[in-house]
Formats: sequence, structure tokens, C-alpha cells
Amino acid sequence: MSEELYTMKEAMLYSQRIAQLSKALWKAVEKDWQSWIKPYDLNINEHHILWIAFHLKGASISDVAKFGVMHVSTAFNFSKKLEERGLLKFSKRDDDKRNTYVELTDAGNDLILLMYEHYHDTHHSILTGSLALRELYGRFPEFLDVMAVIRNIYGDDFIEIFERSFDNFKESLEKVEEKASIPQ
Repeated sequence: MSEELYTMKEAMLYSQRIAQLSKALWKAVEKDWQSWIKPYDLNINEHHILWIAFHLKGASISDVAKFGVMHVSTAFNFSKKLEERGLLKFSKRDDDKRNTYVELTDAGNDLILLMYEHYHDTHHSILTGSLALRELYGRFPEFLDVMAVIRNIYGDDFIEIFERSFDNFKESLEKVEEKASIPQ
């Protein structure tokens, strides 16, 4: 980029603002996330891998690493631990012998659904901090600018996987809601 488009001062202020806000936001997200998954004896990487496998309906270790924003060895090692716990299974595909894929076992699927049901058992400061905006605007913040920045950093594939997983997430929540509202 040409230096004529922005000054060094603007660039440094922008970068520092993003760094500080991202760190503050991540700290709150991390605390909320750890609190939510603690009863299930999972760490954030393990939960994220289960979540990705659930919403992508199986994924390659490379996809888990890319979408989970972690190193391939991290994705593989934590997936291995989840396999040992009976929550994930590894496989190869007939049309793709080079990649290793992970899929949830029935126990892994049940665990994800159980965690959905108990989401509100813990405090979520990010949710609480966003409620005033939802009350004011009738919706939660959408982060369109942030998504555009992420697209420019990680690429279209990342955003496509993100959108697909959230479509699957929304679908699965609707199924859970339907199941919960059926009189037994």
C-alpha cells in the first residue's frame, strides 16, 4: 500500500486500538467460554474442535486447524485426546486418502447438545455487555467491518466455513428448540 493513503501515526493508532480492544474482548470471551465448558472437563481447543466437527458435519484436521485458528499439530493432538475420550473418531475418505478427517461420535454429539442445554447455567459477560445494544437496536452487533478485516487476513475460505458452520449452528439450535417444545 502507498504511504500516501494513511500516515504512520494513523496506522500505529489503528493497530494499537485493535490490539487493545481485541485483547480485552478475548479476555472476556475466554473467561466466559472456560466457565461454560469447565463442567465437561474440556479446554477451549477441545471444545472448539468438537464444535467445528459438529457444525461442519465432519472436517479434515487441516480444516479444523484453519477454522479453529490453531496449528495443525495442535488440532491433531487435541483431536487425539478427544478420540481417547470417545468423543471423536478419525477417518480417511475414499476420495481423499491424504487428509485425516474427524467426526463426532454419538457421545460427542450428545455432549455438544447437553452443553447447548446448559449454556445459561453460567454467566456470559459478552452477552450481558451486548444486551444494551440489542435493546437499543433490536439486534446484537453484527461486526461487518470486523468480518471484512478477517476476510482480508484469512481469506474467503475462512469466511465461507464460518458462514456454513453458523448456518448449521442455527439449524441445530432450531432442532433443539423444536425437540424441547414437544410435549412428552
